[in-house]
Amino acid sequence: MAEYLRLLMRTLVRAALAGALTLSTACMTAEPGAARHVHHHRKVHLSPQDVKFNQFVSDFRATALAAGITPATYDLAMGGIRRNARVEELTTIQPEFVKPIWNYLDSAASPARVSDGQSHLAANAATLTAIEAKYGVPREILVSIWGNETDYGRGTGGFNLFEALATLAYDGPRTDFGRTELLAALKMVQQERLDPRQMISSWAGAFGQLQMLPSTFLKSAVDGDGDGRRDLWHSAPDALASAASEVASDGWERGHVWGYEVRLPANFPYELADGDIQKPIADWSALGVRAADGTALRPNGENGAILLPAGMRGPAFMVFANYKVILKYNNATSYAIAVCTLADMIAGRPGIIAGWPREEQPMSFDERVAFQTALAKLGYNPGKIDGVLGHDVKAALRLYEKARSIPADGFPTLGLLAAMLTEVKAKGL
Repeated sequence: MAEYLRLLMRTLVRAALAGALTLSTACMTAEPGAARHVHHHRKVHLSPQDVKFNQFVSDFRATALAAGITPATYDLAMGGIRRNARVEELTTIQPEFVKPIWNYLDSAASPARVSDGQSHLAANAATLTAIEAKYGVPREILVSIWGNETDYGRGTGGFNLFEALATLAYDGPRTDFGRTELLAALKMVQQERLDPRQMISSWAGAFGQLQMLPSTFLKSAVDGDGDGRRDLWHSAPDALASAASEVASDGWERGHVWGYEVRLPANFPYELADGDIQKPIADWSALGVRAADGTALRPNGENGAILLPAGMRGPAFMVFANYKVILKYNNATSYAIAVCTLADMIAGRPGIIAGWPREEQPMSFDERVAFQTALAKLGYNPGKIDGVLGHDVKAALRLYEKARSIPADGFPTLGLLAAMLTEVKAKGL
Protein backbone atom coordinates (compact mmCIF):
# COMPACT_ATOMS: atom_id res chain seq x y z
CA MET A 1 0.00 0.00 0.00
CA ALA A 2 2.75 2.44 0.99
CA GLU A 3 4.72 1.76 -2.19
CA TYR A 4 1.61 2.27 -4.30
CA LEU A 5 0.92 5.62 -2.62
CA ARG A 6 4.53 6.73 -3.15
CA LEU A 7 4.29 5.86 -6.84
CA LEU A 8 0.97 7.64 -7.12
CA MET A 9 2.41 10.77 -5.49
CA ARG A 10 5.45 10.64 -7.77
CA THR A 11 3.17 10.46 -10.81
CA LEU A 12 1.20 13.48 -9.65
CA VAL A 13 4.39 15.42 -8.93
CA ARG A 14 5.77 14.60 -12.38
CA ALA A 15 2.53 15.77 -13.99
CA ALA A 16 2.68 19.02 -12.01
CA LEU A 17 6.32 19.56 -12.91
CA ALA A 18 5.57 18.90 -16.58
CA GLY A 19 2.88 21.57 -16.47
CA ALA A 20 5.18 24.03 -14.74
CA LEU A 21 7.93 23.34 -17.24
CA THR A 22 5.58 23.97 -20.14
CA LEU A 23 4.50 27.29 -18.62
CA SER A 24 8.09 28.30 -17.93
CA THR A 25 9.17 27.47 -21.47
CA ALA A 26 6.31 29.51 -22.88
CA CYS A 27 7.39 32.50 -20.79
CA MET A 28 11.02 32.16 -21.86
CA THR A 29 10.24 32.00 -25.55
CA ALA A 30 8.13 35.15 -25.21
CA GLU A 31 11.25 37.19 -24.32
CA PRO A 32 13.34 38.43 -27.29
CA GLY A 33 16.72 37.35 -25.98
CA ALA A 34 15.72 33.95 -24.74
CA ALA A 35 15.70 32.17 -28.10
CA ARG A 36 19.46 31.89 -28.27
CA HIS A 37 19.45 29.79 -25.07
CA VAL A 38 17.08 27.15 -26.48
CA HIS A 39 18.79 23.90 -27.53
CA HIS A 40 17.50 22.39 -30.77
CA HIS A 41 17.11 18.58 -30.50
CA ARG A 42 17.09 16.26 -33.46
CA LYS A 43 13.62 14.92 -34.26
CA VAL A 44 12.99 11.27 -33.51
CA HIS A 45 11.35 9.60 -36.50
CA LEU A 46 8.84 7.00 -35.38
CA SER A 47 7.61 4.15 -37.55
CA PRO A 48 3.94 4.20 -38.58
CA GLN A 49 3.35 1.33 -36.17
CA ASP A 50 4.86 3.26 -33.28
CA VAL A 51 2.79 6.32 -34.14
CA LYS A 52 -0.33 4.18 -34.16
CA PHE A 53 0.66 2.57 -30.85
CA ASN A 54 1.26 5.91 -29.16
CA GLN A 55 -2.05 7.20 -30.42
CA PHE A 56 -3.79 4.13 -29.03
CA VAL A 57 -2.22 4.68 -25.60
CA SER A 58 -3.45 8.26 -25.68
CA ASP A 59 -6.94 7.40 -26.93
CA PHE A 60 -7.49 4.40 -24.64
CA ARG A 61 -7.15 6.68 -21.63
CA ALA A 62 -10.73 7.91 -22.15
CA THR A 63 -12.00 4.32 -22.30
CA ALA A 64 -10.19 3.46 -19.08
CA LEU A 65 -11.41 6.55 -17.23
CA ALA A 66 -14.98 5.84 -18.34
CA ALA A 67 -14.59 2.39 -16.78
CA GLY A 68 -13.61 3.87 -13.42
CA ILE A 69 -9.82 3.95 -13.72
CA THR A 70 -8.36 7.09 -12.17
CA PRO A 71 -6.11 9.33 -14.27
CA ALA A 72 -3.23 8.73 -11.85
CA THR A 73 -3.59 4.95 -12.12
CA TYR A 74 -3.65 5.09 -15.92
CA ASP A 75 -0.61 7.32 -16.13
CA LEU A 76 1.25 5.21 -13.59
CA ALA A 77 0.68 2.00 -15.57
CA MET A 78 0.80 3.28 -19.15
CA GLY A 79 3.38 6.04 -18.93
CA GLY A 80 6.56 5.23 -20.82
CA ILE A 81 5.47 1.93 -22.37
CA ARG A 82 6.43 1.20 -25.97
CA ARG A 83 5.27 -1.06 -28.74
CA ASN A 84 6.96 -4.42 -28.26
CA ALA A 85 7.92 -6.02 -31.59
CA ARG A 86 8.73 -9.33 -29.90
CA VAL A 87 5.14 -9.60 -28.67
CA GLU A 88 3.90 -9.09 -32.22
CA GLU A 89 6.25 -11.81 -33.47
CA LEU A 90 5.26 -14.33 -30.81
CA THR A 91 1.58 -13.92 -31.66
CA THR A 92 2.15 -16.06 -34.76
CA ILE A 93 4.34 -18.82 -33.27
CA GLN A 94 2.57 -20.19 -30.20
CA PRO A 95 4.20 -23.63 -29.68
CA GLU A 96 1.02 -25.37 -28.51
CA PHE A 97 -0.55 -24.56 -31.89
CA VAL A 98 2.37 -25.04 -34.30
CA LYS A 99 4.74 -27.59 -32.72
CA PRO A 100 3.92 -31.29 -33.32
CA ILE A 101 2.21 -32.65 -30.23
CA TRP A 102 4.88 -35.32 -29.70
CA ASN A 103 7.60 -32.66 -29.60
CA TYR A 104 5.48 -30.55 -27.27
CA LEU A 105 4.97 -33.51 -24.91
CA ASP A 106 8.66 -34.41 -24.95
CA SER A 107 9.33 -31.35 -22.82
CA ALA A 108 5.93 -30.80 -21.20
CA ALA A 109 5.80 -34.31 -19.71
CA SER A 110 9.51 -35.11 -19.57
CA PRO A 111 10.96 -37.37 -16.85
CA ALA A 112 12.46 -34.30 -15.17
CA ARG A 113 9.10 -32.48 -15.25
CA VAL A 114 7.42 -35.55 -13.70
CA SER A 115 10.07 -35.88 -10.97
CA ASP A 116 9.91 -32.17 -10.13
CA GLY A 117 6.13 -32.37 -10.03
CA GLN A 118 6.20 -35.24 -7.56
CA SER A 119 8.60 -33.27 -5.37
CA HIS A 120 6.33 -30.22 -5.42
CA LEU A 121 3.32 -32.43 -4.73
CA ALA A 122 5.00 -33.70 -1.58
CA ALA A 123 6.41 -30.32 -0.50
CA ASN A 124 3.00 -28.65 -0.77
CA ALA A 125 0.94 -31.57 0.54
CA ALA A 126 -0.89 -29.67 3.28
CA THR A 127 -1.74 -26.73 1.02
CA LEU A 128 -2.91 -29.00 -1.80
CA THR A 129 -5.01 -31.14 0.55
CA ALA A 130 -6.90 -28.08 1.73
CA ILE A 131 -7.33 -26.75 -1.82
CA GLU A 132 -8.56 -30.09 -3.15
CA ALA A 133 -11.05 -30.44 -0.32
CA LYS A 134 -12.45 -26.96 -0.98
CA TYR A 135 -12.56 -26.91 -4.79
CA GLY A 136 -12.62 -30.58 -5.79
CA VAL A 137 -9.78 -30.24 -8.32
CA PRO A 138 -7.20 -33.05 -7.96
CA ARG A 139 -3.85 -31.92 -6.64
CA GLU A 140 -1.97 -33.57 -9.50
CA ILE A 141 -3.96 -31.53 -12.03
CA LEU A 142 -3.02 -28.30 -10.25
CA VAL A 143 0.64 -29.24 -9.97
CA SER A 144 0.64 -30.26 -13.64
CA ILE A 145 -0.77 -26.87 -14.69
CA TRP A 146 1.93 -25.27 -12.53
CA GLY A 147 4.60 -27.31 -14.30
CA ASN A 148 3.26 -26.71 -17.79
CA GLU A 149 2.73 -22.99 -17.32
CA THR A 150 5.95 -21.90 -15.61
CA ASP A 151 8.03 -25.01 -14.84
CA TYR A 152 6.86 -24.75 -11.22
CA GLY A 153 7.46 -21.02 -10.96
CA ARG A 154 10.85 -20.90 -12.67
CA GLY A 155 9.65 -18.97 -15.73
CA THR A 156 6.81 -16.52 -15.13
CA GLY A 157 7.52 -14.31 -18.16
CA GLY A 158 9.79 -11.46 -19.15
CA PHE A 159 7.43 -8.75 -20.36
CA ASN A 160 5.86 -5.78 -18.65
CA LEU A 161 2.17 -6.66 -18.43
CA PHE A 162 0.97 -3.30 -19.72
CA GLU A 163 3.43 -3.10 -22.58
CA ALA A 164 2.51 -6.63 -23.71
CA LEU A 165 -1.24 -6.08 -23.53
CA ALA A 166 -1.11 -2.64 -25.13
CA THR A 167 0.90 -4.12 -28.01
CA LEU A 168 -1.81 -6.74 -28.52
CA ALA A 169 -4.53 -4.12 -28.11
CA TYR A 170 -3.41 -1.37 -30.48
CA ASP A 171 -3.48 -3.42 -33.70
CA GLY A 172 -3.42 -6.95 -35.09
CA PRO A 173 -5.53 -10.10 -34.72
CA ARG A 174 -6.02 -9.90 -30.95
CA THR A 175 -7.15 -6.33 -30.36
CA ASP A 176 -10.42 -7.25 -28.62
CA PHE A 177 -8.61 -9.65 -26.31
CA GLY A 178 -5.83 -7.14 -25.63
CA ARG A 179 -8.19 -4.29 -24.79
CA THR A 180 -10.34 -6.42 -22.48
CA GLU A 181 -7.31 -7.69 -20.58
CA LEU A 182 -5.61 -4.28 -20.51
CA LEU A 183 -8.62 -2.75 -18.82
CA ALA A 184 -8.73 -5.65 -16.35
CA ALA A 185 -5.02 -5.17 -15.60
CA LEU A 186 -5.61 -1.50 -14.83
CA LYS A 187 -8.39 -2.51 -12.45
CA MET A 188 -5.95 -4.89 -10.76
CA VAL A 189 -3.50 -2.04 -10.13
CA GLN A 190 -6.24 0.12 -8.68
CA GLN A 191 -7.91 -2.55 -6.55
CA GLU A 192 -4.82 -4.37 -5.30
CA ARG A 193 -2.51 -1.33 -5.00
CA LEU A 194 0.11 -3.00 -7.22
CA ASP A 195 3.25 -1.49 -8.72
CA PRO A 196 2.84 -1.73 -12.53
CA ARG A 197 6.60 -1.84 -13.00
CA GLN A 198 6.73 -5.12 -11.08
CA MET A 199 3.86 -6.79 -12.96
CA ILE A 200 5.76 -9.22 -15.17
CA SER A 201 3.89 -11.43 -17.62
CA SER A 202 4.14 -13.61 -20.69
CA TRP A 203 3.89 -11.97 -24.11
CA ALA A 204 0.14 -12.72 -24.05
CA GLY A 205 -0.49 -11.03 -20.71
CA ALA A 206 -0.73 -14.14 -18.54
CA PHE A 207 1.10 -13.71 -15.24
CA GLY A 208 2.09 -15.40 -12.04
CA GLN A 209 3.12 -18.96 -11.25
CA LEU A 210 0.10 -20.49 -12.97
CA GLN A 211 -0.21 -17.81 -15.68
CA MET A 212 -3.59 -16.25 -15.02
CA LEU A 213 -5.05 -13.49 -17.19
CA PRO A 214 -6.08 -10.20 -15.54
CA SER A 215 -9.80 -10.79 -16.22
CA THR A 216 -9.52 -14.23 -14.66
CA PHE A 217 -7.71 -12.76 -11.67
CA LEU A 218 -10.58 -10.36 -11.05
CA LYS A 219 -13.06 -13.25 -11.27
CA SER A 220 -11.30 -16.13 -9.55
CA ALA A 221 -8.13 -15.17 -7.67
CA VAL A 222 -8.11 -15.99 -3.95
CA ASP A 223 -5.83 -15.61 -0.96
CA GLY A 224 -4.41 -19.10 -0.47
CA ASP A 225 -1.95 -18.43 2.36
CA GLY A 226 -4.13 -16.20 4.55
CA ASP A 227 -1.94 -13.11 4.47
CA GLY A 228 -4.73 -10.87 3.17
CA ARG A 229 -3.24 -10.50 -0.31
CA ARG A 230 -3.62 -12.28 -3.66
CA ASP A 231 -0.03 -12.52 -4.85
CA LEU A 232 0.13 -14.89 -7.80
CA TRP A 233 3.76 -14.02 -8.57
CA HIS A 234 5.40 -14.90 -5.28
CA SER A 235 2.95 -17.09 -3.32
CA ALA A 236 2.52 -20.67 -4.54
CA PRO A 237 -0.51 -21.21 -2.24
CA ASP A 238 -2.21 -18.11 -3.72
CA ALA A 239 -1.43 -19.25 -7.28
CA LEU A 240 -2.53 -22.86 -6.75
CA ALA A 241 -5.72 -21.92 -4.91
CA SER A 242 -6.59 -19.32 -7.56
CA ALA A 243 -6.11 -21.86 -10.36
CA ALA A 244 -8.31 -24.34 -8.47
CA SER A 245 -10.95 -21.64 -8.04
CA GLU A 246 -10.88 -20.97 -11.80
CA VAL A 247 -10.92 -24.63 -12.86
CA ALA A 248 -13.79 -25.34 -10.46
CA SER A 249 -15.78 -22.37 -11.75
CA ASP A 250 -15.23 -23.64 -15.31
CA GLY A 251 -17.11 -26.81 -14.40
CA TRP A 252 -14.64 -29.39 -13.08
CA GLU A 253 -16.65 -32.39 -11.88
CA ARG A 254 -15.39 -33.52 -8.49
CA GLY A 255 -14.46 -37.21 -8.39
CA HIS A 256 -14.42 -37.65 -12.17
CA VAL A 257 -11.44 -38.27 -14.44
CA TRP A 258 -10.39 -36.25 -17.50
CA GLY A 259 -10.14 -39.35 -19.68
CA TYR A 260 -7.70 -42.14 -20.59
CA GLU A 261 -5.91 -43.69 -23.52
CA VAL A 262 -7.81 -46.25 -25.62
CA ARG A 263 -7.17 -48.65 -28.49
CA LEU A 264 -9.25 -48.47 -31.69
CA PRO A 265 -10.04 -51.40 -34.03
CA ALA A 266 -8.72 -51.43 -37.59
CA ASN A 267 -12.17 -50.80 -39.06
CA PHE A 268 -13.02 -47.88 -36.77
CA PRO A 269 -15.07 -45.07 -38.43
CA TYR A 270 -12.58 -42.26 -37.86
CA GLU A 271 -15.06 -39.51 -38.68
CA LEU A 272 -16.52 -40.20 -35.21
CA ALA A 273 -13.20 -39.35 -33.54
CA ASP A 274 -13.42 -35.57 -33.55
CA GLY A 275 -13.30 -35.07 -29.78
CA ASP A 276 -16.85 -33.69 -29.77
CA ILE A 277 -19.13 -36.61 -30.71
CA GLN A 278 -20.13 -38.13 -27.38
CA LYS A 279 -21.49 -41.61 -26.79
CA PRO A 280 -22.07 -43.86 -23.79
CA ILE A 281 -19.14 -46.15 -23.01
CA ALA A 282 -21.27 -49.13 -24.02
CA ASP A 283 -21.70 -47.70 -27.53
CA TRP A 284 -17.97 -47.17 -27.96
CA SER A 285 -17.36 -50.70 -26.72
CA ALA A 286 -19.80 -52.00 -29.34
CA LEU A 287 -17.65 -50.29 -32.01
CA GLY A 288 -14.61 -52.24 -30.80
CA VAL A 289 -12.95 -49.59 -28.65
CA ARG A 290 -10.93 -51.01 -25.77
CA ALA A 291 -8.64 -49.67 -23.06
CA ALA A 292 -5.01 -49.06 -24.04
CA ASP A 293 -3.95 -52.30 -22.37
CA GLY A 294 -6.51 -54.28 -24.37
CA THR A 295 -9.04 -54.76 -21.60
CA ALA A 296 -12.72 -53.87 -21.90
CA LEU A 297 -13.83 -50.30 -21.21
CA ARG A 298 -15.45 -49.75 -17.84
CA PRO A 299 -18.62 -47.61 -17.81
CA ASN A 300 -18.35 -44.62 -15.45
CA GLY A 301 -21.78 -43.02 -15.92
CA GLU A 302 -20.44 -40.40 -18.36
CA ASN A 303 -20.60 -40.03 -22.10
CA GLY A 304 -17.19 -39.85 -23.71
CA ALA A 305 -15.65 -38.68 -26.99
CA ILE A 306 -12.74 -40.12 -28.95
CA LEU A 307 -9.83 -37.76 -29.60
CA LEU A 308 -7.01 -38.37 -32.12
CA PRO A 309 -4.52 -35.52 -31.66
CA ALA A 310 -2.15 -37.01 -34.26
CA GLY A 311 -4.60 -38.84 -36.49
CA MET A 312 -5.13 -42.56 -36.93
CA ARG A 313 -1.41 -43.35 -36.61
CA GLY A 314 -1.06 -41.81 -33.16
CA PRO A 315 -2.53 -42.46 -29.71
CA ALA A 316 -6.31 -42.32 -29.18
CA PHE A 317 -8.00 -40.98 -26.05
CA MET A 318 -11.43 -41.25 -24.48
CA VAL A 319 -12.12 -37.78 -23.09
CA PHE A 320 -14.86 -36.61 -20.74
CA ALA A 321 -16.25 -33.31 -19.50
CA ASN A 322 -13.21 -32.55 -17.31
CA TYR A 323 -10.94 -32.59 -20.35
CA LYS A 324 -13.02 -29.76 -21.83
CA VAL A 325 -12.49 -27.82 -18.59
CA ILE A 326 -8.71 -27.97 -19.06
CA LEU A 327 -9.20 -26.61 -22.58
CA LYS A 328 -10.84 -23.56 -21.04
CA TYR A 329 -7.59 -22.81 -19.20
CA ASN A 330 -5.72 -22.92 -22.52
CA ASN A 331 -7.66 -23.79 -25.66
CA ALA A 332 -5.04 -25.98 -27.35
CA THR A 333 -5.19 -29.76 -27.68
CA SER A 334 -1.44 -30.14 -27.14
CA TYR A 335 -1.65 -28.15 -23.92
CA ALA A 336 -4.65 -30.05 -22.54
CA ILE A 337 -3.16 -33.46 -23.32
CA ALA A 338 0.13 -32.34 -21.76
CA VAL A 339 -1.58 -31.22 -18.54
CA CYS A 340 -3.62 -34.41 -18.27
CA THR A 341 -0.72 -36.72 -19.14
CA LEU A 342 1.71 -35.03 -16.76
CA ALA A 343 -0.92 -35.14 -14.00
CA ASP A 344 -1.36 -38.89 -14.46
CA MET A 345 2.38 -39.47 -14.32
CA ILE A 346 2.87 -37.23 -11.27
CA ALA A 347 0.21 -39.32 -9.53
CA GLY A 348 2.03 -42.54 -10.45
CA ARG A 349 -0.27 -43.62 -13.26
CA PRO A 350 1.19 -44.73 -16.61
CA GLY A 351 1.94 -42.30 -19.38
CA ILE A 352 0.95 -42.63 -23.04
CA ILE A 353 1.50 -46.13 -24.43
CA ALA A 354 1.01 -45.82 -28.18
CA GLY A 355 3.65 -44.25 -30.38
CA TRP A 356 3.47 -40.99 -32.33
CA PRO A 357 3.96 -40.55 -36.10
CA ARG A 358 7.26 -38.76 -35.59
CA GLU A 359 8.18 -39.04 -39.25
CA GLU A 360 5.54 -36.42 -40.08
CA GLN A 361 7.21 -33.04 -40.57
CA PRO A 362 5.58 -29.89 -39.19
CA MET A 363 4.21 -27.36 -41.66
CA SER A 364 5.55 -23.84 -41.94
CA PHE A 365 3.21 -20.89 -41.50
CA ASP A 366 2.94 -20.47 -45.28
CA GLU A 367 2.14 -24.16 -45.69
CA ARG A 368 -0.57 -23.97 -43.06
CA VAL A 369 -2.12 -21.00 -44.83
CA ALA A 370 -1.89 -22.92 -48.13
CA PHE A 371 -3.62 -25.88 -46.46
CA GLN A 372 -6.54 -23.71 -45.36
CA THR A 373 -6.70 -21.96 -48.74
CA ALA A 374 -6.76 -25.24 -50.66
CA LEU A 375 -9.60 -26.59 -48.54
CA ALA A 376 -11.58 -23.41 -49.20
CA LYS A 377 -10.98 -23.59 -52.95
CA LEU A 378 -12.18 -27.20 -52.97
CA GLY A 379 -15.44 -26.19 -51.29
CA TYR A 380 -14.71 -27.00 -47.64
CA ASN A 381 -14.96 -24.22 -45.06
CA PRO A 382 -11.77 -24.03 -42.95
CA GLY A 383 -12.86 -20.90 -41.08
CA LYS A 384 -10.55 -17.92 -40.92
CA ILE A 385 -7.40 -18.19 -43.06
CA ASP A 386 -4.88 -17.53 -40.31
CA GLY A 387 -2.37 -20.37 -40.37
CA VAL A 388 -3.90 -22.05 -37.30
CA LEU A 389 -4.99 -25.61 -38.08
CA GLY A 390 -7.68 -25.79 -35.43
CA HIS A 391 -11.14 -27.27 -35.02
CA ASP A 392 -12.69 -25.75 -38.16
CA VAL A 393 -9.83 -26.91 -40.37
CA LYS A 394 -9.99 -30.46 -39.03
CA ALA A 395 -13.77 -30.61 -39.46
CA ALA A 396 -13.43 -29.44 -43.07
CA LEU A 397 -10.60 -31.91 -43.66
CA ARG A 398 -12.75 -34.82 -42.44
CA LEU A 399 -15.38 -33.93 -45.02
CA TYR A 400 -12.71 -33.71 -47.73
CA GLU A 401 -11.26 -37.10 -46.70
CA LYS A 402 -14.61 -38.86 -46.45
CA ALA A 403 -15.63 -37.64 -49.92
CA ARG A 404 -12.47 -39.25 -51.32
CA SER A 405 -12.66 -42.50 -49.32
CA ILE A 406 -9.65 -41.53 -47.20
CA PRO A 407 -9.79 -42.47 -43.49
CA ALA A 408 -11.36 -39.31 -42.08
CA ASP A 409 -9.11 -38.71 -39.09
CA GLY A 410 -8.84 -34.96 -39.73
CA PHE A 411 -5.08 -34.81 -39.22
CA PRO A 412 -3.37 -32.29 -41.55
CA THR A 413 -0.17 -33.54 -43.17
CA LEU A 414 2.19 -32.38 -45.90
CA GLY A 415 1.05 -35.36 -47.98
CA LEU A 416 -2.56 -34.19 -47.84
CA LEU A 417 -1.47 -30.65 -48.69
CA ALA A 418 0.32 -31.94 -51.79
CA ALA A 419 -2.76 -33.91 -52.84
CA MET A 420 -5.05 -30.91 -52.37
CA LEU A 421 -2.75 -28.54 -54.28
CA THR A 422 -2.59 -31.05 -57.13
CA GLU A 423 -6.39 -31.22 -57.21
CA VAL A 424 -6.72 -27.42 -57.07
CA LYS A 425 -4.34 -27.08 -60.02
CA ALA A 426 -6.07 -29.83 -62.02
CA LYS A 427 -9.44 -28.15 -61.56
CA GLY A 428 -8.06 -24.71 -62.38
CA LEU A 429 -9.24 -23.25 -59.07
